[in-house]
Amino acid sequence: MEAKALAKTIRVSPQKARLVVDLVRGKQVKEALGILEYTNKAATPAVIKVVKSAAQNAVFNNGADADKLYIKEIFVDEGPTLKRFRARAKGSGTRILKRTSHITCVVDER
Repeated sequence: MEAKALAKTIRVSPQKARLVVDLVRGKQVKEALGILEYTNKAATPAVIKVVKSAAQNAVFNNGADADKLYIKEIFVDEGPTLKRFRARAKGSGTRILKRTSHITCVVDER
């Protein structure tokens, strides 16, 4: 029985979050959390939170065995982009795009 968790509008760019998500796709939940614990990237805390949440949803809502859970599906979608301006030479401005991510994790029992 699969369970799902979703983190919306995480303030890290989707490109950077996908680097972290690709490390744990298809792995056991315990192994994935072990890998993420030693991953030094900005998106890591958000990905850990989503994986733990999906695992807990499976255990408490569906009665799954925590030792048999694996990450069936995990992906990052682009969220809304915050648009800001930075002052440049001769009174002009440059647009700064502050990107956000939606992280989705689906876990299932083997």
